[in-house]
Amino acid sequence: MSKLKYDHVFTSESVGAGHPDKICDQVSDAVLDACLEFDPNSRVACETLVAHDLVVNAGEITCKGMEKIDTEKIAREVVRDIGYDHKDLLFWDKSFEYISKIHEQSPDISMGVTEGTGLYEEQGAGDQGMMFGYATNETDEYMPAPIAYSHRLLRYLDSIRQEGRVSYLRPDAKSQVSVKYVNGKPDHITAVVVSQQTDDIPLETVRNEMVGFINEVLEPTGMLRSDTEYYINPTGAFVLGGPYADAGVTGRKIIVDTYGGVGSHGGGAFSGKDPSKVDRSAAYYARYVAKNIVAAGLADKCEIQVAYAIGVSKPLSINVDTYGTGVIEDQEIQDVLESGEIFDFRPAALIEDLNLLHPKGWSYRQASSYGHFGRNIFPWEQLDKVDSLKGKFNLNVVK
Repeated sequence: MSKLKYDHVFTSESVGAGHPDKICDQVSDAVLDACLEFDPNSRVACETLVAHDLVVNAGEITCKGMEKIDTEKIAREVVRDIGYDHKDLLFWDKSFEYISKIHEQSPDISMGVTEGTGLYEEQGAGDQGMMFGYATNETDEYMPAPIAYSHRLLRYLDSIRQEGRVSYLRPDAKSQVSVKYVNGKPDHITAVVVSQQTDDIPLETVRNEMVGFINEVLEPTGMLRSDTEYYINPTGAFVLGGPYADAGVTGRKIIVDTYGGVGSHGGGAFSGKDPSKVDRSAAYYARYVAKNIVAAGLADKCEIQVAYAIGVSKPLSINVDTYGTGVIEDQEIQDVLESGEIFDFRPAALIEDLNLLHPKGWSYRQASSYGHFGRNIFPWEQLDKVDSLKGKFNLNVVK
């Protein structure tokens, strides 16, 4: 029996831009964006921690324009942009203590990663490890339905908060969507959970209006039913949130950032890392490959695994799994990927292929909230290899 070809309920969560961990991801990626603007060859590993009245940056950065980059100013701008812009939130851009413990990248790491140096003639991977990319045709985003719907919901709530359409909404939020699958395909939504920070207003008002917002976002999916359950701020009032209530650190929401628990995860976080770190760039590339494979009609769903050794350019392995949904054998797809004919998994090649050192029309900070996958503004979401894949496998029509 093929994997997931049975009736089951699968649940995924998303967290808002004002969640403490997401504040950290955004600050780290805003620092990365600033470094790449001054020096596209920057080496960045920037970590952020937030707590009550405190933001800390730590890590390793090598950037030719580093003396021009004010990381404290960046942190305060990000916190303000998110919406922590007045003292009533008990964490705001004008009051927190800022600490920086950033230093240059270790030359031992840099030696094998920088192209033309070390033991290898071409750029090696910035770390060892395995990365995964996944795609499915069950949503327009080529993402699993539970995480796609969770992200859609929180993006909408964030937009109406930022636009001032609902004055009582505060920045911290979480959502969770449970989807019933029948014979391996999404059938309906069984439950929706929203925990939304608000001003001190009646809980009944929040719950009644929030159901309306949920329906506004999710009714177009056709997945809501009369017996769909709604859990709005299920513990009661949610007034005190953000870093006042909970500390946050970079890279702690790796499942939210990827596929909501569907498929596999190599364990590496994304934010605050320049593209030489393959736990970010190769995960983006693996998503790019998987999405093009599914869009070309080679499979209904596809997972790509790629593994690297630090300082070595050639991947140690590439694995393809279409969960029994492929129109051709997984081995045939894997052979094409290993040949490098259509996709090149060497770090320097994939960085160039996706133009990851020179973001145009997008930023790494944009990716740091509401998932790194599923929005077409990013180069790893483009479907520019579909025709090449169809031609390679003589596939004239999409399955």
